[in-house]
Amino acid sequence: MPAPPIGLGRGRVPTRGGNGERSASQTFGVRRATPAPSLHGLGESHMPALTLSSPSQDSNPLDLMEQIVGGYEWAFERRNDSEMAAEAPGKWCDYGLYFSWSREVSAMHFTCTFDLKVPPQQRRALFELVALANERLWIGHFGMDLESGMPLFRHAVLLRGAPGASMESLEDMIDIAITECERFYPAFQFVLWGGKTPAEALEAAMLDCAGEA
Repeated sequence: MPAPPIGLGRGRVPTRGGNGERSASQTFGVRRATPAPSLHGLGESHMPALTLSSPSQDSNPLDLMEQIVGGYEWAFERRNDSEMAAEAPGKWCDYGLYFSWSREVSAMHFTCTFDLKVPPQQRRALFELVALANERLWIGHFGMDLESGMPLFRHAVLLRGAPGASMESLEDMIDIAITECERFYPAFQFVLWGGKTPAEALEAAMLDCAGEA
């Protein structure tokens, strides 16, 4: 199921990119925070080092995630013991982060939503692009919120039998998600506004990434 907007009503900010669509701040109802460093490059985290409390097996991983996100000075809102929303700045757009914790199955579900809305007539091509992009991922997968038309990256972490979530694993979860969203964002643009087929868009985006490396 798609990650539901939390609707916190804490104000709106202008959209980025001039496409007239709602930003992640508007979708998630959180205010923009002081920009944190953009995250680029799998295997090399650009997040600042944090000193946090050690988790226990019975602890709620959202408590640790709240410390992590707050340490980056990102806007966030903790709705209850099982849900949390945040906004992370990126190179291409602001990303809406949504965390859902299920104590019953000891799993955290996480989505990273693009500030990008796909019109209905172009969703068929975007579904093809998503399938091609997913073949290149090691962790997580791309999808689309059918109600809002927003592309998103989705991942789940199972913690049954583990001694609680670690700061490093939660940081990696966010880092990988935003890195992959940044890497594939141009491919979505090429399909929506560049007139390219999904295969052409993906190859062009990968060439751009290789040129920046």
